[in-house]
Amino acid sequence: MFYGELAEDKDEIRIPDVEPAAFLAMLKYIYCDEIDLAADTVLATLYAAKKYIVPHLARACVNFLETSLSAKNACVLLSQSCLFEEPDLTQRCWEVIDAQAELALKSEGFCDIDFQTLESILQRETLNAKEIVVFEAALNWAEVECQRQDLALSIENKRKVLGKALYLIRIPTMALDDFANGAAQSGVLTLNETNDIFLWYTAAKKPELQFVSKARKGLVPQRCHRFQSCAYRSNQWRYRGRCDSIQFAVDKRVFIAGFGLYGSSCGSAEYSAKIELKRQGVVLGQNLSKYFSDGSSNTFPVWFEYPVQIEPDTFYTASVILDGNELSYFGQEGMTEVQCGKVTVQFQCSSDSTNGTGVQGGQIPELIFYA
Repeated sequence: MFYGELAEDKDEIRIPDVEPAAFLAMLKYIYCDEIDLAADTVLATLYAAKKYIVPHLARACVNFLETSLSAKNACVLLSQSCLFEEPDLTQRCWEVIDAQAELALKSEGFCDIDFQTLESILQRETLNAKEIVVFEAALNWAEVECQRQDLALSIENKRKVLGKALYLIRIPTMALDDFANGAAQSGVLTLNETNDIFLWYTAAKKPELQFVSKARKGLVPQRCHRFQSCAYRSNQWRYRGRCDSIQFAVDKRVFIAGFGLYGSSCGSAEYSAKIELKRQGVVLGQNLSKYFSDGSSNTFPVWFEYPVQIEPDTFYTASVILDGNELSYFGQEGMTEVQCGKVTVQFQCSSDSTNGTGVQGGQIPELIFYA
């Protein structure tokens, strides 16, 4: 732009489409070989690096975005990754959105995406979310889109900005309660659509619908089983409010959905389980729920409210406090490393464990995760 046959004929060259901080970061890399990235300017820096063909800086920006990727920003980054033609980043975004769909759909960033990205998310087959959550997220997006287009916040305008994307929401696959108390009373559907969907739920002869009526496949959770056998004895495994805990690390990003736990060795019984997931003492997820064991040596799943994102090469602590039948099955011949599909899981003992669980034996036989 300054020299050669393509040089501008002005003393001052204005660059209105690049933010000053991003332009400065690019100049710093070109002249000093230093990469200085920040969360609030990395997308603008990636734009500048792409515009001026600085591939190494662009790669560094993408790596930064992949590292900071979470359910809160995955939808916005999906939109940007398509714009910048970064297929690896796009794939990483989809992994997060699929596994933590409900968190991603409820995030503020979801309302900032463009219409094309909205359509691609709404038609996603592997979205791991209740359909009522998808419906509510689409309405939230429509409300913000009305503001962007300076339209009055009316039900008619919400439907107008959603356009054909409304029919990508699989309303007939909702639980009947969700439809009756949510979508049917939202005002977004016409009276004919509402009547036809009610008939779809109840009538033997179902009407034709414009909405997709086949439920999403979602994701199939994987199970990492860390024991080679299990047993029970007349004097163990006992609980009394003590904590069973184990540490684990993975070599690829995964999303822990819950744990598989052993149940009673003295016939059927109900257990109350407080499960928790921590990293360096910080609680990332916890839940209190009950499960029924049938007296067999099977494991029984206990779920977190939302899947928890787990980064590679860092140890996390899985814990459970059980209350129920005194005696239960317990695992034996524990393994320090387990291969689950493409994911390698390592285990080590946790100082939080006050009830005897460790690598060799005890509770928390399974990690249930999406990868």
